[in-house]
Amino acid sequence: MAAADMADLGLARGDAAVVVLPNTRTPGLPGARNTGIAACDTDLVAFCDDDDVWLPGKLTAQVRALRDASGEFASCGIEVAYGHRRVARLAGTESITADDLLRSRMVMVHSSTFLFVRGALWVDESAPAGQNEDWDLALRAAKRRPIAHVDRPLVRVRWGGSHYVARWADRIAGLDWMLARYPELAVDPRGAARVYGQLAFSHAALGRRREAARWALRTFAARAAEPRAPIALAVAAGLVSAPTVLSMLHNRGHGI
Repeated sequence: MAAADMADLGLARGDAAVVVLPNTRTPGLPGARNTGIAACDTDLVAFCDDDDVWLPGKLTAQVRALRDASGEFASCGIEVAYGHRRVARLAGTESITADDLLRSRMVMVHSSTFLFVRGALWVDESAPAGQNEDWDLALRAAKRRPIAHVDRPLVRVRWGGSHYVARWADRIAGLDWMLARYPELAVDPRGAARVYGQLAFSHAALGRRREAARWALRTFAARAAEPRAPIALAVAAGLVSAPTVLSMLHNRGHGI
């Protein structure tokens, strides 16, 4: 934590410490997050995944944004790091609504950017294999009050090393879970096509050609211009591999 961040939060350097706790709740990421939240006695809680890095000024800027907006949940822009590449992903806004998060996952509203009032929200531990627990948390926060967003890259998100990236069955389960929890995801054509296209790609990556084609058709029906559908069909047909597609996208600071 930068010195300016610590001062803004009322901390001295000697107050900074790392406490390692066993997960006392549901096994997995959501339970671990809630274990940490429950152990805190602070006004605010922030997340930082083990492969990400907060950049100087992150907390200071977010605390100020929360105060200015009288908000309870903040995010910020990110810098995607993949190999030697660095790509900034910004939202182009200082306020993010639930409608924004239904239309687009908004990669910059990333778990490692979250800063929120302790006790206002908890991570849903029913998220399958911890998939989409962050998207769900941000959506629930935005439904309560718009998210205060600092549109500067204040978190470096390292892609390529996470074990979550290629767990396609878990990703399918997580997307199915979100569709069941938020029927409104199917209402906005762009948002629906994105989720359907991700399902098509995940099934294609597992070699499930029939399921990939079925979801690709639903993608086209929702939005003909959605690029994930033809990409999923190309993977299903063996024209390109899923890892190759991901590598090309990650080089540009994007995911599937």
